[in-house]
Amino acid sequence: TWKSLCFSACGASRTTLTYDTLRFEYEDFPETKEPVWILGRKYSVFTEKEEILLDVTSRLWFTYRKNFPAIGGTGPTSDTGWGCMLRCGQMIFAQALVCRHLGRDWRWIKGKRQMDNYFNVLNAFIDKKDSYYSIHQIAQMGVGEGKSIGQWYGPNTVAQVLRKLATFDTWSSLAVHIAMDNTVVMEEIRQLCQSNFSCAGAAACPAVESDVLYNGYPEEAGVRDRLSLWKPLVLLIPLRLGLTEINEAYIETLKHCFMMPQSLGVIGGKPNSAHYFIGYVGEELIYLDPHTTQPAVEPNDSGCLPDESFHCQHPPCRMSIAELDPSIAVGFFCNTEEDFSDWCQQIKKLSLVRGALPMFELVERQPSHFSNPDVLNLTPDSSDADRLERFFDSEDEDFEILSL
Repeated sequence: TWKSLCFSACGASRTTLTYDTLRFEYEDFPETKEPVWILGRKYSVFTEKEEILLDVTSRLWFTYRKNFPAIGGTGPTSDTGWGCMLRCGQMIFAQALVCRHLGRDWRWIKGKRQMDNYFNVLNAFIDKKDSYYSIHQIAQMGVGEGKSIGQWYGPNTVAQVLRKLATFDTWSSLAVHIAMDNTVVMEEIRQLCQSNFSCAGAAACPAVESDVLYNGYPEEAGVRDRLSLWKPLVLLIPLRLGLTEINEAYIETLKHCFMMPQSLGVIGGKPNSAHYFIGYVGEELIYLDPHTTQPAVEPNDSGCLPDESFHCQHPPCRMSIAELDPSIAVGFFCNTEEDFSDWCQQIKKLSLVRGALPMFELVERQPSHFSNPDVLNLTPDSSDADRLERFFDSEDEDFEILSL
């Protein structure tokens, strides 16, 4: 079963089994007339199987690693057994950076030379202390969220940590919003994305191909225009879709999230196994699984970073939607204000779909009774953080921390 397969991979430190040796157990996509949805793209198994697999392979795949520099200088040198949600957080955020710098249509092809921006994105997640979103940065920033290094994270915790780390990534210049209490406040997001900021040269406003663009505007755009630009939005929504199992009334709504072109996917899973969900087919979710341990990657003698192990080159895993743990975080990327307005319209239409119970509320302004700790503040106060942590992260359940 998939559960035993995931557990075998989770226990890689106690056995020689890895996904390479278990590759024969991966099932291909079922021969079905049901469409396959991958992060806002619709495919047919019968006519587009190669395109499906290429799309999946092109996602950045972050797994357990071993023999990386010790976290904090004296801490763990592997995240096997505890880092799966951190890796899933890396994957959903990497997808945002891919959309930001490479575009949703970008594809990774084995052996093909990639543009510099691809390696800039990949380097932001490499297992070393000075990478923006490395396991080192996430684990150490998590201490401020009440998590000791080596402790299991829930989806809300990793979302909060990534939001903090993004403030140091001036190259991507993202606006990261965590929508709490099942409520997305449009006014807050517009304030965040339209807040005055200036581009500190090409480092803050990356080049796209050969033309320098400032968040989509030519370099000659006036200073006033640049100051009023829309900062690309990463919207993460931690949700609790049931008590111990997902309420089936939310399933259709969850499926629709994967249909939206702004979709970054979902992080979640089930106890012992965090996954990065990138789509669905029929009643099954499609996901990338971090539960295999690979050696840490170093640049080769020519200074190039070997990247094949960061792409899943076998058919992705699938699991029944009904097996999903109710504690998840849904992600969306809106590169422009028009993207955000379109997303809002889609969410409003979704509320009219018969049999689809809304997972969250979309409102224009913050209700007077509601206090959101994520409005332009870097850190929620500890009491709010503790309350939200208890509600959104399934950490009262028996998450087994495997020995290294």
